[in-house]
Amino acid sequence: MARVRDKYQTEIIPALAKELGLKNQLAVPRVERVVVSMGISNSHGDRKRLEQSAQQLGIITGQKPKITRARQSIANFKLREGTEIGCCVTLRRGRMYEFLDRLISIALPRVRDFRGLNDKSFDGRGNFSMGLTEQLVFPEINADKATFVQGMNITVVTSATDNDDGRALLRAIGFPFQKADATN
Repeated sequence: MARVRDKYQTEIIPALAKELGLKNQLAVPRVERVVVSMGISNSHGDRKRLEQSAQQLGIITGQKPKITRARQSIANFKLREGTEIGCCVTLRRGRMYEFLDRLISIALPRVRDFRGLNDKSFDGRGNFSMGLTEQLVFPEINADKATFVQGMNITVVTSATDNDDGRALLRAIGFPFQKADATN
């Protein structure tokens, strides 16, 4: 069992139920899924870049990524409808908890000049989105074999109904949010 799942079931559920004033433990917010996506610029000109990004995303997440295509043509970007422009993975259950554990404990501390996650990156319904500028912060990626640096977007979808509940859940899991300045 993943460390994050074990911690959630044994420690976080009772603590959050008490903090949020919930009597039923099934009403406590939980992480439903994690979506990891890479948008590859100029992928229509370089097929190898898209293939390498998809391969690296598969290594990071442990699941085969889905290749995403452009929904409409945009002339200014020289983009045609149906062109492959990125890849994404939706993680659930065990793989989701394993990914969150590696993200929190290994990848985020390796980000250069990391000062914490912005706690205002919620969407109003308790879901949190963040971006990483390079895939090399994950130890699974060999920096010598990576020919380019590619960023990724990570969205954590929760069952929380508002931002405060989602923030409390992710903070309890161990997401390193920035400290609020008391002087402001």
